[in-house]
Amino acid sequence: MEQEFHVYKKLFALDSQMKYTGVNMVHLLCFRALCCKGPPPPRPEYDLVCIGLTGSGKTSLLSQLCSESPENIVSTTGFSIKAVPFQNAILNVKELGGADNIRKYWSRYYQGSQGVIFVLDSASSEDDLETARNELHSALQHPQLCTLPFLILANHQDKPAARSVQEIKKYFELEPLARGKRWILKPCSLEDMEAVKDSFSLLINLLEERDFEPSRM
Repeated sequence: MEQEFHVYKKLFALDSQMKYTGVNMVHLLCFRALCCKGPPPPRPEYDLVCIGLTGSGKTSLLSQLCSESPENIVSTTGFSIKAVPFQNAILNVKELGGADNIRKYWSRYYQGSQGVIFVLDSASSEDDLETARNELHSALQHPQLCTLPFLILANHQDKPAARSVQEIKKYFELEPLARGKRWILKPCSLEDMEAVKDSFSLLINLLEERDFEPSRM
């Protein structure tokens, strides 16, 4: 009887040791997974130019994407650069002021751009909409931009006078003008920033596709 007791005692001790060792092994594996995998790979960065008329909402959209306080937003008069972070990329956005006396200098800042963001006020007057259309046409045909992906944002969709995406597409003659180019036209407003982020994600997809295109000789 005493011998059986010692046998059971040894078995219990061995079982406890195995359980303890197993727990320690799990902790060790977790520690190695956290500490030995190294830092995550750096996110790719893309240099973009953002254009549009004054009042189109460029600055407000970019500031919201950067989680900046709306109280500190000031309309861009010259140009500004913001690093807009996304999960899979960082967009270095050069925003150009949209005033009459600034737009004629836009092309000086196009060099080095990998993509274009064009913001328009979908609720603007007919005259301003016509001006926006002419500026977009010029950008789409500019030698330094014509091969780049475009994200066209029809902003201020929350306003009663806002035109639909279909109306914008027809009025801006995007189908015939931008045929063969890579462009995205999306509605947006500050009231739905998730939709804005989704639109930028589509642009990032186009930028990534461009990275994997075979070079042309």
